[in-house]
Amino acid sequence: MSVKIGLLGVGHLGKIHLNCIQQVPDLQLIGIYDLNQETADRVAAEFSVKAFTDPDRLISEVDALDIVTPTLTHHQWACRAIESGKHIFIEKPVTSTLSEAEELVELNKVPNLCIQVGHVERFNPAMMAIAHIPLHPKFIEVHRLATFNPRGTDVSVILDLMIHDLDIILSMVEGPIKNVYANGVNIVSDYPDIGNARIEWENGCVANVTASRISLKNMRKMRLFQSNAYIGLDFLERKAQVIRMFEQRQQLSDPDQGLELETSKGTRYIDVTLPDVQPVNAIREELAHFATCVKNGSRPEVGLQEAVAALSLAVRIDNQIRDNESQAVDA
Repeated sequence: MSVKIGLLGVGHLGKIHLNCIQQVPDLQLIGIYDLNQETADRVAAEFSVKAFTDPDRLISEVDALDIVTPTLTHHQWACRAIESGKHIFIEKPVTSTLSEAEELVELNKVPNLCIQVGHVERFNPAMMAIAHIPLHPKFIEVHRLATFNPRGTDVSVILDLMIHDLDIILSMVEGPIKNVYANGVNIVSDYPDIGNARIEWENGCVANVTASRISLKNMRKMRLFQSNAYIGLDFLERKAQVIRMFEQRQQLSDPDQGLELETSKGTRYIDVTLPDVQPVNAIREELAHFATCVKNGSRPEVGLQEAVAALSLAVRIDNQIRDNESQAVDA
């Protein structure tokens, strides 16, 4: 049986969700709602779906809600959904403030209620291509750059863009964070449009993360360095590269290939592989995952716990940027 789902918010991203929902066999779209009735009617006609004028009516007729409204409204819609006992897929960041996110955790007392947050890069083909590789990075470098787009400027670039990478990094690195150093600049909005953070963990891992929404080109790259491998991920081009060093040629993925490197410890063999990347739609994949979790009562890849952790780190970075700005003004 398909999961009956309603879509809240049919702006640019909402329309993408709508199209993907219609491609997931386990989801049955009951209808849409948007505060702008004219927009809702136009999208309803374009996609041949029902536009509801009363959000409570839509909520009452579905099993689950897909919340793709502006970030500042995530909390209010999620609260209404939880209080109605509905499963929720909610776009990232889960809420605009950490206190709002923590309130959702406290409010979510319904057993088996599925709440998934749209950290879509978890379902990026490049990320999925290395799912079989144990990840224990000691150094991480990330550049997420985007050309300017007015959408998303209701929050800082940290909550808009960097939070994608923070979520992925937190899924890889275990243990408490020791230090966070951050800086950023407001350029075209009221919030930081470019930011950099250096994150240090108690276990010695270090991540250097940069995000910008005023770049001249788009880039979404992550580089992972660990004792037995270098892993390069290109989320934009959907590519992955894995470089390993072995003591014996027979350990190479192809013993007839590979590069020899003379070291102080003897000859080592460098293995370069390009993991098979499947041409999948990441948003469709995460929505299909949501449907499966709802039907099976299983835990989503990115639930409230993971989303709150990513938001907490993003807010910590945001606050440090704000503190640095205040100190600069006082000086």
